[in-house]
Amino acid sequence: MEFRDLKRQYQELKPQMDAAMQEVVQNCNFISGKQVTQLEEQLAEYVGVKHCVTCGNGTDALTMVMMAWEIGEGDAVFVPTFTFFASAEVVAFEGATPIFVDVRKDTFNIDPEKLEEEIVRVQKEGKLTPKAVIAVDLFGQPAEYERLEAICKKYNLLLLEDGAQGFGGKIGERRACSFGNAATTSFFPAKPLGCYGDGGAVFTNDAAVAEYLRSIRVHGKGSSGKYDNVSIGWNSRLDTLQAAVLQVKLKAFAEYELDAVNRAAQKYTEYLGEGVKTPLVPQGFLSSWAQYTLILESREQREYLQKELKEQGIPTMIYYPKPMHLQTAFAQLGYAPGDFPIAESLCDRVLSLPMHPYLDESDIKFVCNAVKAALNL
Repeated sequence: MEFRDLKRQYQELKPQMDAAMQEVVQNCNFISGKQVTQLEEQLAEYVGVKHCVTCGNGTDALTMVMMAWEIGEGDAVFVPTFTFFASAEVVAFEGATPIFVDVRKDTFNIDPEKLEEEIVRVQKEGKLTPKAVIAVDLFGQPAEYERLEAICKKYNLLLLEDGAQGFGGKIGERRACSFGNAATTSFFPAKPLGCYGDGGAVFTNDAAVAEYLRSIRVHGKGSSGKYDNVSIGWNSRLDTLQAAVLQVKLKAFAEYELDAVNRAAQKYTEYLGEGVKTPLVPQGFLSSWAQYTLILESREQREYLQKELKEQGIPTMIYYPKPMHLQTAFAQLGYAPGDFPIAESLCDRVLSLPMHPYLDESDIKFVCNAVKAALNL
């Protein structure tokens, strides 16, 4: 059993995938080929925004937005402490200070009430200038953007949606990666929409920001030609081959994969029953199920369950074993154990089960029966 079965996906998409990759190889247009522009147009249309700018990876996408917003020394950027390192790393990389915020224990996403408390605290201290919020769509579920957008408007903050795990999710009829002032996603192979290497994208309705992003991803290139450089940028382009792969995968994702993972999640929840804490998707929300994550009673119970499942050939993952505020890289910020109790508790108790669009119902039953047997449910 695979945790995320990319081999099965390739077999399902093999004719289209091989043809798409072969076209790139035959034409030898490996950098900035037509497939990149086509993909950007398709992604923008799918998400429902005016501009999509692809780049080398999801971390670069976040960093490019920080650059576009001129985030730097003396600025405070508010980030959930229960997330992948990159969400906070990019803030520090630009010289700004990440201010961590606890999350909701039911959705795993940033808690709007705790966010506002941290904004007020930083304002009162007066040492940093509150500048932006990075909200993460953890495990595939969009954060509470209606509340977050209202808070950001109240305090004049920019809002960045980190949709690395959330691509395909929805709130009502509005898709993930369309919220805030800008949004980003990652095309890392294990993501809901993943390529065969690294890749990322920024989504925005701001034409000036999109123009700037297109420039800095190619060394600050200007409009007059290849060697006209108008700003300091870097090299972060999505390869044509990866764009071709993503075109094939986006079609499958939109046509049936997103529906398939939601059916798989529903079956997991149905078969596991009420004996274990399963993920909550609030009414009106749709998850893209980057992960299907249980909350166990303790670290010890999690370790036991993970061991029992491994013995039966069932892979599991822990996302994440340590919150951001306790990472060594952020030790200078002065956070301590106990500062964010919900995130710290989740780090001790979460366990993610195999999840992908090609899970058979028999596989789901097998996993659920193994979980219930191990926990005596």
